[in-house]
Amino acid sequence: MSYLYETLADLAHLSDTHNLPMWEVVIRAEMEASGQTREAIEKEALRRIQIFKDSATNGGEDRKRTVSGMSGGQAHILLKHTPRLMSPVAYKALTYAVAVNEANAKMFRVVACPTAGSCGVMPGTMCAVAEELQLDDEAMLRGFFMGAGIGNVITNQACVAGAVGGCQAEVGSAAAMAAGAVVAMLEGYTKEVINAVALCLKNVLGLVCDPIGGLVEVPCVKRNGIYAVHALSAAEMAMAGLISQIPVDEVIEAMDRIGRALPSTLRETSEGGLATTETGRRIAKQLAEM
Repeated sequence: MSYLYETLADLAHLSDTHNLPMWEVVIRAEMEASGQTREAIEKEALRRIQIFKDSATNGGEDRKRTVSGMSGGQAHILLKHTPRLMSPVAYKALTYAVAVNEANAKMFRVVACPTAGSCGVMPGTMCAVAEELQLDDEAMLRGFFMGAGIGNVITNQACVAGAVGGCQAEVGSAAAMAAGAVVAMLEGYTKEVINAVALCLKNVLGLVCDPIGGLVEVPCVKRNGIYAVHALSAAEMAMAGLISQIPVDEVIEAMDRIGRALPSTLRETSEGGLATTETGRRIAKQLAEM
């Protein structure tokens, strides 16, 4: 009996056939592919989950600016602010996602999930949900493996690199992973996970990668925060019963085609978009002269 999968439809089918939650199928597939024991796989997952937590804490507490001066201390400002519009869980997800991405910009330890440039979305979202809803590490493991399974499919069926598919492939994929992870943390149904991913990814299609000065800071840091909230929105819609009219694997395929159709100027080269605004060029020039 094999638990290996290539698409999210495969993963859903295995889940239904064996009457297992999708995240459990992901664990069994990892055991099959790697030859490792369940204990070893879960131990490594918990190690990375601890890095999620540490990077959210360290990134928020550290107020120093980055070498470029473009970021650093923004998460701390958010931590000190009392939100007026957002729910506690959404605001905490926003804050933690910014904190983790600022930690990355300062060369702190992070988990690339799926990339360093998008490393704040899934950890920020998961840590916020766990804290606000008082969920334990078992819930975090469910979310971690579900997010990993989603990321595995997107990586193999499309791409997660901004240089290939634009920021939809990086932050978009991270948000889709986070949306599915949250549903799994709350023990949602297979169809809810699938729809959360589809609804999330559909609404990030076409997002370009245009970092100022070639650094993963502007607009990347704040973008991580915004898409953490986006992920929660998709998860909430899916758990309420809303469905995507386009099947999730077709959404992933569309994302890949759109990304590869983007001009190279909008795929991490800093030759278009925000990077070529008057201010963007001025900042890049200043950075080059540092």
